[in-house]
Amino acid sequence: MPMYNLCKRCFDIVFSAGVIIFFSPAMILVAIIIRLTMGDGVFFCQMRPGLNGKPFKMVKFRTMRHAVDHQGKMLPDKDRLTSIGNFLRKTSLDELPEFFHVLKGEMSIVGPRPLLMEYLTRYTAKQMKRHDVKPGITGWAQIHGRNNISWEKKFDLDTWYVDNRSLAIDFHIIILTVIKTMKRMDIHHEGCATMDEFQGYGNN
Repeated sequence: MPMYNLCKRCFDIVFSAGVIIFFSPAMILVAIIIRLTMGDGVFFCQMRPGLNGKPFKMVKFRTMRHAVDHQGKMLPDKDRLTSIGNFLRKTSLDELPEFFHVLKGEMSIVGPRPLLMEYLTRYTAKQMKRHDVKPGITGWAQIHGRNNISWEKKFDLDTWYVDNRSLAIDFHIIILTVIKTMKRMDIHHEGCATMDEFQGYGNN
């Protein structure tokens, strides 16, 4: 799919550059608010698997406090998520720094979401296909439930996208993502701040 890949990359560059320029004042304001309300560390940085599972350091705005219990153990996500962080997640403003990854070519606007590195050993052969393309800021699974569907369903949607991807589908995903973001749909999974850890289904 050389022509598709070329068109997709050109679109990624133009779109991500436009978003970065347009939202730069908002990103500066968000960074200041996080610094004032949560202290040091404006960004959340974590290694994530990219194309073919190659790791890259993904950067997002921080939404949680660095809070621990009396034993020094990190508190659950729901206890560390701040009101500001919850707002950033509901509006997807926490993901604005990811457009720099798109500009660099580490991510795409549309593709399976980049998950945790440790999940790579837990995928089935079919689920590993989600890494045959660049990870995306939004994707087929995001417009069909995002965090409000099971891991199995999410991976089925991701692999469907890999097998059927096209520019028409990409634009369809982008349009529905904007609509769902404005409606703040499917942000959390069953009342949790984040989805439970993916444990795997065994390897094929």
